[in-house]
Amino acid sequence: MASNRPAPESPSAQSAHEFDDRGAFQGPGAGGGEGDGPWEEWNPTEESTRSARGKHRVVKQRSGGLSRGGTVLGVGVIAAVGASGMASAEGRPPVPISMPDVGGMADDLSEKLPDAKDLPGIGELISDEGSAGADAASASAKGASAPAAGPLTRAAQPGADAGSGADAGEALRSRILQQADAQQDAGEQEAREAAEKAAVQQAATEAAAHQKSAEKAAAAKKAAEMEAKRKAEEAARRKAEAERLANLAKSFTVPVSSYTLTASFGQAGDRWAADHTGQDFAAPTGTPVKAVHSGTITQAGWAGSYGYRIVLTLDDGTELWFCHLSSMVKTSGKVNTGDVIGRVGATGNVTGPHLHLEVRPDAGDPIDPMPWLRDHGLRV
Repeated sequence: MASNRPAPESPSAQSAHEFDDRGAFQGPGAGGGEGDGPWEEWNPTEESTRSARGKHRVVKQRSGGLSRGGTVLGVGVIAAVGASGMASAEGRPPVPISMPDVGGMADDLSEKLPDAKDLPGIGELISDEGSAGADAASASAKGASAPAAGPLTRAAQPGADAGSGADAGEALRSRILQQADAQQDAGEQEAREAAEKAAVQQAATEAAAHQKSAEKAAAAKKAAEMEAKRKAEEAARRKAEAERLANLAKSFTVPVSSYTLTASFGQAGDRWAADHTGQDFAAPTGTPVKAVHSGTITQAGWAGSYGYRIVLTLDDGTELWFCHLSSMVKTSGKVNTGDVIGRVGATGNVTGPHLHLEVRPDAGDPIDPMPWLRDHGLRV
């Protein structure tokens, strides 16, 4: 049973109670000090138990990221034993307590463990630079009252993270630059293709415009040549016609030398049953009437409303009627151009003296005498 006597001092408070160099508790009087005598039961409490301060060693932090301290482990064990209660029987001699060197055992065990860099899946996470930094941190922690404990994770290795981040950033930057270069090359290629296409289109447009201009120039030249040729042909035709008319003029003549044109071909009047069928040359009575061209007189005599009429038939079959004559000089036979064949009169259905001339090709219907006379080189 528990005694009412005051509890003895804690081992840390007694000069005779000491720990050896390996951290083992020697008990009272183990060092030869005083204090032998009867013991009562000791129930340690939080107030009566204080942490033992003794020699301890800080194990060198290894590359595996583990830090161990023998003294810390020893104190933990003592605290556990004190919590469960330490019993001492009254009258019994004190028994020395010897604690194993847990720190040394952990140190020996850590020396037998493989290096963290050799563990699969972990070695690549730890760089030599990080290990050197961990060794330096472990060395600087010697002499500190609370040594650092716990695994050295990747978060505690800024050099490794910085290196990996730098590598990843460099790779990303390289990819971005490659993509930018590829896009720039694609843009430049597209620009070159667009420029080439535009150049081809421009060249095609210029070629088409040049071709069109050349064709237009050729067409204009051809038109000019054709116009010049037409003008030349027209001039030649006119010259030939002029020559022909000049030659015809030698063989054709107007029927009267002095005259005035009055009633024309196709003119309407109350003195004709139909429109006027000839051209009237007004002249004084007795004015000589000449043969317009050489031919043969086929008719001569009275013709009713035409009065005295002479019909001169040309070699091509055209009949020339000379009407309203006052007298007939020749009534038959061949005549030449300019021969007088009669005289102007006012016989038949007339209002005054004049020569009524009709032109009937192939002895058919009458035509306008004026164009026929002009076509034969006569100016009337």
